[in-house]
Amino acid sequence: MAAGATKAKTEDEGPIGPTGRPYHGFPTPPHLDSHGPARIIALCNQKGGVGKTTTTINLAAALAGYGRKVLAVDFDPQGALSAGLGIQTHEIPTIYDLLLDGKRPARDVIVASRVENLDVLPANIDLSAAEVHLVSEVARETTLARVLRPVAADYDVILIDCQPSLGLLTVNALTASHGVVIPLECEFFALRGVALLIETIDKVRDRLNPSIRLDGVLATMYDPRTLHSREVLERVVDAFGDDVLETVIGRTVKFPDASVAGEPITEFAPGHAAAQAYLRLARELVARGAVA
Repeated sequence: MAAGATKAKTEDEGPIGPTGRPYHGFPTPPHLDSHGPARIIALCNQKGGVGKTTTTINLAAALAGYGRKVLAVDFDPQGALSAGLGIQTHEIPTIYDLLLDGKRPARDVIVASRVENLDVLPANIDLSAAEVHLVSEVARETTLARVLRPVAADYDVILIDCQPSLGLLTVNALTASHGVVIPLECEFFALRGVALLIETIDKVRDRLNPSIRLDGVLATMYDPRTLHSREVLERVVDAFGDDVLETVIGRTVKFPDASVAGEPITEFAPGHAAAQAYLRLARELVARGAVA
């Protein structure tokens, strides 16, 4: 906690949550007296459609709402994070330009979003060519770390939205990061690739980035009405134990509605249960020490 911070407000512990553990009252984070250096977190899962981009956008907005300076890095050639925050990427420099031009300052590419305290490093389809260009580079796995290093002092947290792959771009994201959050859809086939992802994280830790740790597994698209969702979540808790975050993100049509509007759900529908879930996720990560 920063010096001079106000005392945190604590909620009462609640009933048993979907993960089978009591809901804890995570404290409302106090305002920080200063910002940086950033802790970098990759949101990673090689399976598509599990909520990585949705989580990156809404977690970033929730942390920004709690006074954290946040940089969201769009590291997926689909550019969904940029679009989801209302940023047009057709005629502006992107993260691709930074990866290829080591002398270009990242601050020239960072775009302020419409959410206070939230900036974006945008991406578009050009990023799909980055792996081809990087393959012959010296220390190619550390290129993103080099891009982010000069701006890390400006932010409290940097969130990297990874592409659904375990290729060179994802390895770059893991090499640059201090922690990993794994969004995991509450669906059987989403479980199958997690072991391979954990193996990749372990290899990066052994060979490239000894300090990286698993910050948590986040259950997404949970539908308490279906036995399948409940059984999958139970299996996730059995496999990962306390690494499973207590916050669970439910399935709702509000997420695509917010994406079309180019806003995080915390801005689009702040009173909705999904917006409250992401605010709770932000409080939980601060309470766990993953974010300042």
